[in-house]
Formats: sequence, C-alpha cells, structure tokens
Amino acid sequence: MKKIQFKSICFLGLAIVFSSCTKDLDQLPLDPHIYTGEAFYAQPGAYKQALAGVYGNLALTGTSGAGDSFLVGIDAGTSQYGRCLWYLQDLTTDEVLWSYENDPGTKELQRNIWTASNPVILGMYSRTMAEVAIANDYLKQTSDDKLSSRGVTDPTLLGEIALYRKEARVLRAMAYYNMMDLFGKAAFVTENDAVGTSGPEYNRTQLFNFIESELNDVLPGLKPAHSNEYGRVDQAVAHMILAKIYLNAQVYTGNDRYADCVTHCNAIINAGYTLNANYLNNFKADNNTSSEMIFTLQSDGVYTQNYGPTTVMINGEVGSLESNGVSLGIGAGGWGGALRLRKQFVQKFDGSDFATDSRKTIISGTRSIDINDVADRDQGYILAKYSNRSSTGVAGVNSTFVDTDFPLFRLADVYLMYAECAARGASGASTAQAVTYVNALRERANNGSQVANVSASNLTLDFILDERARELHWEGHRRQDLIRFGKYTGGAYNWAWKGNGSNGIAISNNLKVFPIPTSSLAANQNLTQNPGY
Repeated sequence: MKKIQFKSICFLGLAIVFSSCTKDLDQLPLDPHIYTGEAFYAQPGAYKQALAGVYGNLALTGTSGAGDSFLVGIDAGTSQYGRCLWYLQDLTTDEVLWSYENDPGTKELQRNIWTASNPVILGMYSRTMAEVAIANDYLKQTSDDKLSSRGVTDPTLLGEIALYRKEARVLRAMAYYNMMDLFGKAAFVTENDAVGTSGPEYNRTQLFNFIESELNDVLPGLKPAHSNEYGRVDQAVAHMILAKIYLNAQVYTGNDRYADCVTHCNAIINAGYTLNANYLNNFKADNNTSSEMIFTLQSDGVYTQNYGPTTVMINGEVGSLESNGVSLGIGAGGWGGALRLRKQFVQKFDGSDFATDSRKTIISGTRSIDINDVADRDQGYILAKYSNRSSTGVAGVNSTFVDTDFPLFRLADVYLMYAECAARGASGASTAQAVTYVNALRERANNGSQVANVSASNLTLDFILDERARELHWEGHRRQDLIRFGKYTGGAYNWAWKGNGSNGIAISNNLKVFPIPTSSLAANQNLTQNPGY
C-alpha cells in the first residue's frame, strides 16, 4: 500500500463531490448536513478535499466499494475511467484480446463492430463528461464571489485555492482532450454556464482551441515539475497534454503542429525527469517512486479499490498458467486467461535485436501464436508486463485490487514523440537527438548494452510506430497511434479479429471516432450540465 496523503483523501473528496452532484445524478447525499453546501466549506481543509474529488473520479467509480457506480444504471466495471480508456485505445487494436466476450461491450470493441449502444462507450462518455461537470462545480464553488461570501480572506488559503483551481482546469482540459480524441465532439459547458444548461456541441477544432488556450493560460501558475504532491497536476502534465494535441493536430484539425509538439517535449525533458534504470519497475506496485512518471492514474489495494486498468491487466495476464498469479502478486488463478496477445503484436519482437529486450515479457510456452477461437484461453501468447509486486518483490496488500498505478504519461513516451516529430521533419527536432533518445530506451531495455542500437537511417515512420508498440504497449496509446499513422482503418494493416475476421479485414474510416451513445441512460445523465448545491 502506498502511504500517500493525497490519495488517502480522494475517497472522501469523491464522496463530497458525488453528494454535491445529486441534482444531475439522482443520488441522495451521503449526509447533507456534513457534505453539502456551506456547512462543508466551513470545515478546515475543505477546498483541498473537494479538489481530491475531481482527481478521485479518475480512479473511483463510486463511494461504496469497487462494485459501486454513481453513474445511474451504468456498471462500475464498464465506467471506470482508466479501464474504459484502455479498452477504447488498446483492446480495439492489434495489441490484445479479451477471452470473456460475454463481458458487456467487449466483443464488439475488440472486433471493431461496435455501435452507439455499446456499454463501454457509454461508460467512457459518461465518466469523462462527469469529470467536466465535477471540475466545473469545483470552479463554481471557488469563484471570487463564493469565497468572498464565505469570508475567506486568509492570503495563504486564497493562494492555495488559486492553485487548486488551475489544477481543476487542467483536469477538465484533459477530459475534453479525451472527448476530442475518442468522440470527435462534445457538448461544451464551463463553470460560467447556469446550472441545468446544456452547452453547444463543439467539434474537434473548437475543442482543440479551447484545450490549447486553457492549458497555456494556467501553465505558468502551476507548480513546476516534481514540486507538487505525487498524483497531482504540475507544469509537466500541462506540457504533456499540449504535446499530445499538437502531435495529433493533423488528425484533429488538419493542421501540422509538430514543431509545437517538439517545444513541449523539450520542456518536459528539461524538467529533470530521467528513465527508470529498470523498464519493468514502471509497471510494479511501487511505480509511484519511478523517476520516469509524469502523471498516473492511482491505484491502491486499500484506498482506491476499483476494477481499473491495472487490476484488469494484472489479473488478466495470468492466462492459463495459474502459478503465474502468485509471481504477479495476485491470487493464483487470476482471471483465468482473460487477456492474450494478437499475433501481429508478438511479431514486433521477432529478430535477434530483441533476444534480451526486457520489454519482451511475452510468455509462449506450448501455446499457439494464433487465436482461432477467442474464447479458448489456451490459444495466444500472454504478457507479464504489469505486476502487483514491488521492485523489491513485495506483493501488494490485496490479492485482487492492485497497488500498481497506471502510467498515463511517462518520459519514454516523450522521447518517442520527439523522435516521431524528427522523422516527420519538424522544425526544432534534431535527427541526431532523436536517435539518442531512441537508443536510450533500447539500451535501458538491454541492460545498458548497445546491441540493439539504431542509426539515423533506421528512423522511419514505420520504425517509430513499431517502436512505440514495443515500448508503450498496454498503456492506452495504440489506437491513437495507428490513426495518426494511417494504419487503423482500411485494409493496409490488418490484425487478428480486426473487423470480425480471424485474420483481420478492412474496417470503415467511420471507426476513427466512437459514436456518441444513444442510450437513454446517456440522455438521463448527460453531465454537460453543471451540478449545483
């Protein structure tokens, strides 16, 4: 269990926020005399606790345990932020298959045959718009007028609240970044809109402009990298989101912004992050100590029990090798072979260059590389990248709910974004520097050896795409990468079960974005409306 103070108040903060959001969520306050309105904000530490609720929505689904969801009618397992993000970005690609196709929404996603009624799409849409609503409410509750009406005059507290507001704005911008990337549009509402207002629909260009403006506005006032509490936003996080939108700007707006991506990559690289000497320590139960982490989705076997991405992946990695569960720090059987690797991903590690590569945690045994029957857990190789054991081998405190944080943003991704910009000829990106960054990753993967180092001639776009898969697999990037490289839709690159064909078939360009859910549940809790006390 990680002894992190901010994590420990996220549960309480989320309870506070949820109870304040009852108007839109049809939930009863946990205790209206304690958690709602002015009575709550009169308590010491209230503004930080409420901020923790904005963060808490990224890890927790409700306030009554892992199986609880405050999103009415939506299961906790299909609405956890990180899990839904991982499903939409990785399960829909060449990286992974889930054997439990009776799990709601899974079959349609991993075979690229989803519709607007898919429950995971609904869960992601609802959870992300909940984040917008929660952030909006926090900003409403911390406005100058509100603070003045409460008699908040202490300069230290006012300075802290000003910082908290900037962090909430970054989290809201990240939510709109997810909406822009996944759905291509979103209803747009801020704290300045009246409670109950449904905002106008913003397209990708409008969302891009808002995210860019918002992050640039708050960035100077955020804490410098490394100086905030672990798990909270700092300048590096804002730089990272900006780098991401610029890297994908051609997809989002039709405009090349690679040079701007380089600028923000440099800002992060120069902020003092360093590669963890051991690649796999980035995916263990104490990965909160890694020098490489920029921002994570926090997981804790006590404080934040949820069916989030790391709990899903680690339990799903066990495969049919039941002893594997103990080695990964969970129950012996895990979830019985839920997750397997598609052949096309496995083949990216073919060749002598990867004989000693620590990123290749693929377990083959006597298994077949081909998956002809998705439900047969003995078909397909399995992965052992994530673990609920610490870097010193100590198992997490819970054998189901893991302590391993999900690495949403880390330095290795920044190195590869820079390298991609260089390969695309971006102004300000040096090919020599790009090669240095790529080789730093490869040397780390080979225990310091230069056996797999590359030269400038190797730095093609196809190489970069494959290297991103080798370095960043199962970290929520693959769909976005394949779209940016023109390899997701159509039939130029197929993978097992793409388009519902065992060997893969072409899929429509329409699948580059997910449909806005049509379920009545989405209409009932369209969280573009600001919740109010």
